[in-house]
Amino acid sequence: MLASVAMVALAGCSTGDDAVAQGGTFEFVAPGGKTDIFYDPPADRGRPGPLSGPDLLDPDKALSLDDFAGQVVVINVWGQWCAPCRTEIGELQQVYDATRGDGVAFLGIDVRDNNRDAAVDFVRDRGITFPSIYDPPMRTMIAFGGKYPTTVIPSTVVLDREHRVAAVFLRELLAEDLQPVVERLAAEKAPDPRPEPQS
Repeated sequence: MLASVAMVALAGCSTGDDAVAQGGTFEFVAPGGKTDIFYDPPADRGRPGPLSGPDLLDPDKALSLDDFAGQVVVINVWGQWCAPCRTEIGELQQVYDATRGDGVAFLGIDVRDNNRDAAVDFVRDRGITFPSIYDPPMRTMIAFGGKYPTTVIPSTVVLDREHRVAAVFLRELLAEDLQPVVERLAAEKAPDPRPEPQS
């Protein structure tokens, strides 16, 4: 597997593990100090497990990764209590606005926020239009394996159109960091849903 890695200063609320893809599934492994990890070629990318949870803004509605079939998906793990998340969220909205017409979806995961109203106010006050799962105990992160670095908030996982992990950022992002990655993935050839012809 070829993973190109950029080393940068960690600007999140705390530090944690880096990540690798293992076989057909994606799991986080031992610490290595890396904060930007890219998985290329696409065949080397692993898939997370099932990911779903209640909608932050509508507790009666469930959100699932399956809702975004065929789209590039940017998953951002955040909390309104986290200062870098407060800076980053507007940058994410900027990239979402610029790329959603290209088949890009964003899905937030709000963690460690026991005050749901505060998290709702945070999203509404900043005009965030992409959905978030409300997950104070971080149960959804099981989808990324039992060793997901839950101490790294914010963190961002970018999935290609087949929902394979293409990039992981264990730090606060600017639009200029994320948008080129998202645009590159959006430009990758989409999978053909038709079955292969039998010879």
